[in-house]
Amino acid sequence: MTEYGRGPGSEPWHPDDPLYGDGGWSGQQAQVGQQAPYGGQPQQHYPEQQQYQQYADGNGNGGWGNGQQDAYAQQQYQQEYGDPGQQPYADQHQQHYPGHDQQHYGQADGGWANGSHQHAQGAYTPDPSDPYGQQQAAAYGGGQQDFYGTPDAYPPPEPPSRRAAEPAPAPTPPAAPEPEEQQAGERTDWDPGPDQGELAFFAGGSDDDDDEAEERSGRSERKGRGGKSGKTGKGGKKRRSGLACLVVVVVLGGGFAGVSYFGYQFYQSRFAEAADYEGSGTNETVTITVGKGEFGSVIGQKLKAAGVVESVEAFTNALAEDPSKPQIQAGVYLLKKEMSAKSALALMLDPKSQNNFTVPEGERNNDVYARIDKELGLKKGTTKDVAEKEWSKLGLPEWANDNEDVKDPLEGFLYPSTYPVAKGMKPEDVLKEMVDLAKAKYEQFDLEGKAKGLKLESPLQVVTVASLVQAEGDNRKDFRKIARVVYNRLEPTNQETFGLLDFDSTVNYLRGESKLATGSVDSLRQIDDPYNTYKIKGLPPGPIGNPGDEAIEGALDPAKGGWYYFVSLKKETLFAETNEEQNRNRQKYLKELNGQ
Repeated sequence: MTEYGRGPGSEPWHPDDPLYGDGGWSGQQAQVGQQAPYGGQPQQHYPEQQQYQQYADGNGNGGWGNGQQDAYAQQQYQQEYGDPGQQPYADQHQQHYPGHDQQHYGQADGGWANGSHQHAQGAYTPDPSDPYGQQQAAAYGGGQQDFYGTPDAYPPPEPPSRRAAEPAPAPTPPAAPEPEEQQAGERTDWDPGPDQGELAFFAGGSDDDDDEAEERSGRSERKGRGGKSGKTGKGGKKRRSGLACLVVVVVLGGGFAGVSYFGYQFYQSRFAEAADYEGSGTNETVTITVGKGEFGSVIGQKLKAAGVVESVEAFTNALAEDPSKPQIQAGVYLLKKEMSAKSALALMLDPKSQNNFTVPEGERNNDVYARIDKELGLKKGTTKDVAEKEWSKLGLPEWANDNEDVKDPLEGFLYPSTYPVAKGMKPEDVLKEMVDLAKAKYEQFDLEGKAKGLKLESPLQVVTVASLVQAEGDNRKDFRKIARVVYNRLEPTNQETFGLLDFDSTVNYLRGESKLATGSVDSLRQIDDPYNTYKIKGLPPGPIGNPGDEAIEGALDPAKGGWYYFVSLKKETLFAETNEEQNRNRQKYLKELNGQ
């Protein structure tokens, strides 16, 4: 090495030499940030010479050939600088410029290919133990002072094979990355919360956070090499795992609570004694309504809700333990609060506790109205006024009241049964419950479908026939025969009564009476009223009472016979097909009536 830089000598072969190897010299500078080949010390710059231009061969060897020096370059070097083994400037003083510690020389274009470098002078002393040292000294001007060790010198250019690799390009960020939470250890100027890296129980943090960081680093490296960025790291999975743990805990906790609850209920129902009051109750009374067909547990629920018994189980147990196996009838019961289950059951089985309202079979509406007033503590006539004004709002079927001569549209629709009626209730509510039952019953009997088969004009006439059977018959076993008498007298071919029913019950209805002796036939035929069957042929405009189930069944399925007449005795009813036979039966009736 000469003081002007690298000479055109042969290519260095020693592995420790910075210029060792086929560097492919093309005059490029060492990359930024690469360590200086001579211990990292700043080197003095030398002027570059055009004679040092390298001629790259076709193989990119920088013109070094096979270790041989270019002949032309060697000739030029010797002509200009003399023998490489001599010190060309030994007798000359180096020129120094003011303000500079090192000697500088003008730059020449083309030196070291296309680079411009300044190198400090310095002798290159070969290593005596280096077998290549003498050759390098001859090539680079051995004996010269080494100026590469000066502090202000730039490092000589490195061969491309020893230059540092260019830094990898920054990885392209994913299209929509999920921001990863910064670990708590990376920042010390703030206190992270559970959502910023502090390891909470369900925050997803664990002992394998280092593995997570390595995985993220590996993904970043793969991405930098051109690979696609993957999904977010384990953080999202761990957070989901934490949420899954929470869900599992909640499910298991809920399941445990449910099993505990049902287990407790099972134990209570099987082994524990049912809660129950003691004694016959307090002075406070309540009214309990039992519907038709309701069984023990339903009644027990009503009693518990009203505060009569403490538990449903206590009441059902008392009902099951009663040896008489009692049946609680539908109706209204007046009971006390906080009664023992056995006391409540005993009182409900006592008729005195029942506050029921019963409509008997065949009872007329006027009698029902009067008793409702009395039961509700209302003024006499209140319920009748409500019936006259509100009858159309009580839910009658469409075929009801189909005759303008009907005296009471509700007649025949206050169905015989037992109803809960107690003080505080409204008359219209009581009436509506009775109408609802009648409507349901008549639908069950299919009055509309069977009316025509009986040669009747409407279902209302079926109810009317049933009301006549109910009013005229003394024995239920005779209802079907009495119904046949009605239908026979309604026949146009009737030559016995000629279409007249001649029933005393209709006269009693229009009079509002209930008598056996209604008067002579001639006097009865003088009464001008649509309900007077002694004068008006056919059926009355509407029912004359509220028939029960058996009367309706008799009207729908009359017995077969040619009877036109009947008379009721104490023990039997006598039927006749002719008037003569009927007169003989009447004699029997009069004798029984007079006690003969």
